[in-house]
This record gives sequence, structure tokens and C-alpha cells, in this order.
Amino acid sequence: MKQVLSKPDLAGRMVSWSVKLSEYDLQYVPRSSIKSQVLADFVVEFTSPAHNVAPFVWLLSVDGSSNLKGSGAGIILEGPGDVLIEQSLRFEFKASNNQAEYEALIAGMNLAAEMGAENLRARSDSELITSQISGEYQTKDTQLCKYVMKVRKLAEKFKFF
Repeated sequence: MKQVLSKPDLAGRMVSWSVKLSEYDLQYVPRSSIKSQVLADFVVEFTSPAHNVAPFVWLLSVDGSSNLKGSGAGIILEGPGDVLIEQSLRFEFKASNNQAEYEALIAGMNLAAEMGAENLRARSDSELITSQISGEYQTKDTQLCKYVMKVRKLAEKFKFF
């Protein structure tokens, strides 16, 4: 650019560019040197180390219920990139409310594993279920013990549950 603006005796295309640019009263100003620290600060500001990136935690919300007409469950799984999966299940067997809650949780955990979730946070409105899985409550019912063992076995598929 400096040659085009300062030497009008250039031949060919350079002359035409020089004439066109001279209409705008442009001046060539050389770029000052960039201090290396400024460049280093820029790189640090706009890159993030891989070890500081938090892994995405999938969110599983479950609810199960039972009445005289039957039992079923609702599952909502939220993942990265606005992934939202909603499922409703109707069970073909008799189940108590607690069993329906566990069935919902197990179905949701299986869905999350199929979707490739590594970190899963599960929510349920059943205090009994969440407290039994976390170990706060003892599980005395033999049927519910089987559910707790199944959930803990499935939890091993995840880095975080």
C-alpha cells in the first residue's frame, strides 16, 4: 500500500489503483509494533484450558404414580444443546406409588445412558425414593430393596450420579 500511495510512476494496474485511491486523500501510516505481552494476554483471555471446562451434567426429572386404574411414569431428560426428551410410560403391571417412582427413575437412567450421558443429576418428588438411594433412609421392604440395588447398579454407568 505504501508504494501505491507514494509512487505515482508505477506501471499497469498499480497506476490505476494509485489514481483511484488518491481521490480519497489516504495516507499510509505504518503499524506500530505489538508488544508481546499484549498478544499473550489476548491469547489467555480468549482460550480456556481444557481442565477448567466443567463437564455437562444431564438433568433427569421423574415422577411415578399409581391408582386403581393403573400406574405410570413421566420422564424429562435435559441434555446439552437444548436436548429435551419427554416420555410418559404406562405400566402393564400393578405397582405401588413407590414402585412406580422407582420404575420411572430406572427408565430415565436407562434413557440417559442410551443418550451417552456421563454425568447425571436426577430429581424426584418422592422423598422416600431420594433418601433411600442417597442412603439417608434404610430400605426395609424387600421389593424396594431390589429397586435400590438396581438403581445403584445403573448409577455405576455414570461418572457422576
